[in-house]
Amino acid sequence: MIRANDPSLKSWVEVAPDSDFPIQNLPFGVCKMGNKRAVVVSAIGEYVIDLSVLAEHGFFDDIGFDMRVFEKETLNDFIAIGKEKTAMVRDRLSLVLDTDLDDWDASELEKYFLIPMSEVHMLMPLDIGDYTDFYSSIDHATNVGTMFRDPENALLPNWKHLPVGYHGRSSSIMVSGTPTIRPNGQQKPNDGPPVFGPCKLLDFELEMGFVVGRETQLGETVPVDQAEDFIFGMVILNDWSARDIQKWEYIPLGPFLAKNFQSTISPWVVTLDALQPFKVDGYKQTPAVLPYLKQSDLKNIDINLEVAIQPEGAAPTTVCRSNYKYMYWTMSQQLAHHTVNGCNVRVGDMYGSGTISGPEKSSYGSMLELSWKGTQPVLLDNGEERKFIKDMDTVIMHAYSEKDGVRVGFGECSSQVLPARTVV
Repeated sequence: MIRANDPSLKSWVEVAPDSDFPIQNLPFGVCKMGNKRAVVVSAIGEYVIDLSVLAEHGFFDDIGFDMRVFEKETLNDFIAIGKEKTAMVRDRLSLVLDTDLDDWDASELEKYFLIPMSEVHMLMPLDIGDYTDFYSSIDHATNVGTMFRDPENALLPNWKHLPVGYHGRSSSIMVSGTPTIRPNGQQKPNDGPPVFGPCKLLDFELEMGFVVGRETQLGETVPVDQAEDFIFGMVILNDWSARDIQKWEYIPLGPFLAKNFQSTISPWVVTLDALQPFKVDGYKQTPAVLPYLKQSDLKNIDINLEVAIQPEGAAPTTVCRSNYKYMYWTMSQQLAHHTVNGCNVRVGDMYGSGTISGPEKSSYGSMLELSWKGTQPVLLDNGEERKFIKDMDTVIMHAYSEKDGVRVGFGECSSQVLPARTVV
């Protein structure tokens, strides 16, 4: 067992039972405190942990890396020291915060390195060089195929043979709290020529993203059973989608303006180590996959997912409860497939799971499915209905794993939709 994952651990820092950030989590992010410089932080309860302060007091000296990685504006340099050392930092934090251990006790320094979350501004945690989005939820793919083709041909012939994906736009991935401006683009009415204007069918896509923690060289591949060695951690991902723009533009090369206007991620990267206790059996993959995709231990991760819509001036309404365990293709298979042709990957690259839907309507991970292409409006708690997302709505996503009395969460991923800008 990884020490920091021990469910019996208790911290001298008060942590509420429903907190996303117990001592067994210890995720990583970047924040600013007032006018001070950006620093790399972890989280426990309602506090961020300033890792640069602990480094200044020698708590990581024996691990052996350049402590200036904690004074950077992204996690990339910290991640690049390698999973062995980042895991040692997380384990050391569990010692520093442990109620029962005196050797590494830092409680006398708490006012210097524990800062209330309400007093900090979380920043974009990563410099994302490249971004790939997959299409790996079988329930989502079946729903979309049923809507736009027919139930008998819902899945295209390649879908069960390889993780379908496309290269997205990394420059427009933004951290939670950043507003999303409704995109403009071309749309094609059922009759008549194409028109230009604001997207009318703006949708969220409930996804999780994983972050590469180790680079490869051009021509190298990542074997499927070694892929987790190359994955640092995960974030919540809202991969916004303009359905009407996409419908007109996606043939023959796929989505473009419908997807590149913005995606939103949570500010905390939860390490793959912290998620190890929540592994569950993966889907039985039929037909059998090709050898380079065959995992000796086919596992998914049990991560509860929730989406709420909050109209301006009203309380949020939860419209979806899904789970990452519904993924047909695993992270390891996605990364193995992505690199099998020799494509190189870099620290900080991000990969989206694709929309995550479960077998029940309440677990569908997009408004396209929840409203079934706009034919079945979703009722909000304030009496309003939604077919798709309106201006000034805020979409809020949460994700957490729970087992043996321990809850490991990701915080919040939220963004308010603002009206489209005028294009002359």
